[in-house]
Amino acid sequence: MHVHKKVGALLFLAGAQFAILLIVAETQYQGYDVGTNYISDLGLWDKGSAIIFNPSVFMFGLLGLMAAILMYRKYKFRLECLFLALSGIGAMGVGIFNETHGLEHYTSAMLAFLFGALTAITFFRRLKAPLSYMALFLGIASLVATALELSGNFLGLRVGGMERMILYPELLFVIGLGGYMAALKEPLPVAK
Repeated sequence: MHVHKKVGALLFLAGAQFAILLIVAETQYQGYDVGTNYISDLGLWDKGSAIIFNPSVFMFGLLGLMAAILMYRKYKFRLECLFLALSGIGAMGVGIFNETHGLEHYTSAMLAFLFGALTAITFFRRLKAPLSYMALFLGIASLVATALELSGNFLGLRVGGMERMILYPELLFVIGLGGYMAALKEPLPVAK
């Protein structure tokens, strides 16, 4: 199997499993509210959701990190692969350090969110239209939502809703990039 197809499969699997298991985890947390609860509340070990959420977010990060390493070896996309790797490491950290770990959790979440958005933005120059424009839009949307959340402006979505405005564009990008790369007949051009 060609490297681009392996990378595509890893990214698609990463995003798809996390998107599905996030919903499943929400059903296992008694009284969970997507508006008032943080996404990371699902990782608290005294809730039934943690056994689903923590391994799933860790796997999301691990598969993203593996894809970044394979992609860098083949294509030498320095910035894109660095951002994808940092986002993956952040997601793995969220799976290891739940909210009770304070600084470790917050740092991991910020790595995942910030560099996930930057990954989508920087891939703009590597992809063909219309996917390049979609990646740019999703990355900017996630970055704007990150800035709004950090400033405490939730635009009526409450904290959980705004967090999803950060996460969902990144998930859509990862799934879309994965499907795109898995379906390519020829590899992407190597960076110069």
